[in-house]
Amino acid sequence: MGPCCFSAQDQFDNLEKHTQWGIDVLEKYIKFVKERTEIEINYAKQLRNLSKKYQPKKNSKEEDEYKYSSCRAFLATLNEINDYAGQHEVISENMTSQITTELARYVQELKQERKSHFHDGRKAQQHIETCWKQLESSKRRFERDCKEADRAQQYFEKMDADINVTKADVEKARQQAQLRHQMAEESKAEYSSTLQKFNHEQHEHYHTHIPNIFQKIQEMEERRIVRLGESMKTFAEVDRQVIPIIGRCLDEITKAAESINQKNDSQMVIEAFKSGFEPPGDVDFEDFTQPIKRTISESSLSNSKDGKSESRFSSKSKGKLWPFIKKNKPPPPPPSSGSPSAVPNGPQSPKQQKEPLSHRFNEFMTSKPKIHCFRSLKRGLSLKLGAGPEDFSNLPPEQRRKKLQQKVDELNKDIQKELDQRDALTKMKDVYIKNPQMGDAASVDHKLAELGQNLEKLRLEEQKFLGWLAEVEGRLPVRTEPARRQSGLYEPQNTLTVNNCAQDRESSPDGSYTEEPSQESELKAPPPDFDDEFDDEEPLPTIGTCKALYTFEGQNEGTISVTEGETLYVIEEDKGDGWTRIRRNEDEEGYVPTSYVDVFLDKNVKGAKTYI
Repeated sequence: MGPCCFSAQDQFDNLEKHTQWGIDVLEKYIKFVKERTEIEINYAKQLRNLSKKYQPKKNSKEEDEYKYSSCRAFLATLNEINDYAGQHEVISENMTSQITTELARYVQELKQERKSHFHDGRKAQQHIETCWKQLESSKRRFERDCKEADRAQQYFEKMDADINVTKADVEKARQQAQLRHQMAEESKAEYSSTLQKFNHEQHEHYHTHIPNIFQKIQEMEERRIVRLGESMKTFAEVDRQVIPIIGRCLDEITKAAESINQKNDSQMVIEAFKSGFEPPGDVDFEDFTQPIKRTISESSLSNSKDGKSESRFSSKSKGKLWPFIKKNKPPPPPPSSGSPSAVPNGPQSPKQQKEPLSHRFNEFMTSKPKIHCFRSLKRGLSLKLGAGPEDFSNLPPEQRRKKLQQKVDELNKDIQKELDQRDALTKMKDVYIKNPQMGDAASVDHKLAELGQNLEKLRLEEQKFLGWLAEVEGRLPVRTEPARRQSGLYEPQNTLTVNNCAQDRESSPDGSYTEEPSQESELKAPPPDFDDEFDDEEPLPTIGTCKALYTFEGQNEGTISVTEGETLYVIEEDKGDGWTRIRRNEDEEGYVPTSYVDVFLDKNVKGAKTYI
């Protein structure tokens, strides 16, 4: 084989190795992208598990914690982290579909194309090798025939020169020489033709076929390189596409962090644990230089007028120490009043025997809460077991008010639900009456009757809790009430009754506020005289109308009874205490719970006021 053939074969071998290396590079990159997608999937899975791990559990105390802005911001962060994980899943999916899958298919196509090109190259190489062999064979035959012709000629000349050889032998030698010359000429012509054919095939091979094959292999290799570069661009673009969404997730986390309001959180803590008790008063100075006078003053509690005033002052200051000193009993809540304007500024319990301040401080630091009686023990156990009284009387006033208001709101929701069901059944009954073929109207009556009974029970329950709520709101200090409602409501003659009630109150073993149910009648001081309070004032102007949603029995002083569906005039809006002042006529006016009426204010009436 000629040197050119060996050179072409070497180039084919080199190209075959190089193109195989290019395919290996593609497969290596595909493996790299696959591992990257697995990392993204695992990262997203771990982020989702992390977010789920710290999500608040349903029906647990953790849900209550998320009312604070800081906890809500943390919850928003968890949700955004979940969305953030979703974007990494998107990265994995896009890389798999746009890079891994596409490149794997392209590699298969590339392998087929490469195989085809090198097959054509080997075929062309085999063809030129065959032509070369034919040329060599023709050349050797021409050479052999020429040698044979030369030997035949020499033999003829030898025979012709020999006189001993017959003429016939000479003629035979001459004919043999001519035959060999003719064969040599034919071999020469065949060799010449084969040589021309080979030269033509060789020219086509090295100037047309092989260059075309090399060109195709080059184009194939360049397409592979371009495809690899495009995949790398796609790799970056897939990440870049989710950057805006990830940025929005991070912006939402920042926004949630900026929404944290420490003041509101602190206020919520205050509202959650506010008891409604007043702080203790100043501790009296105990004059040990005059023991006789102090003893006489204490023994003349019920005989001396001065002693009575002193006892009121002393018991007030001592009674107010009870939240901080376990030994003292809590002061009584103010007398119950139906009016929302009641203010708990009533007199305190009588003065008890004082002890040295140092002894009190030592007891406060060393003593443990004591259970005074079996009834207190029973209440303490019930509180620990979570079975408190229905009216929440075991709670401090403010906490009790919140619990009662929450219960009233729940009952209102239940009532509205029952009303909606009743309306739906009523409409269904009307449809059945108009179209008997659709159903029996009598089949709905039983359900309507059952709903009516449920509504009656819920309304009675609501009335009961509203009564307790009105009682509590009457005892709590009303910060939004004007000063005129805080003056002259309780007279000194109520002192003895309230003081006796105060002595019957006890603190539960866990320090919670308790109240004896049997003492409720004694806690109710004579109601203030509202007529004396408003006689000198002009009647308030009408600022709108209202319609009674439910019947309200105004049994306490300052309230007014209304019937469901009745229309009345509004003369004073709800100022945040849950009561609205209304008027039926010139002589009848009073307060009703705001939740019992639907108020329609007339903003154009002169003198109308809006309280915020």
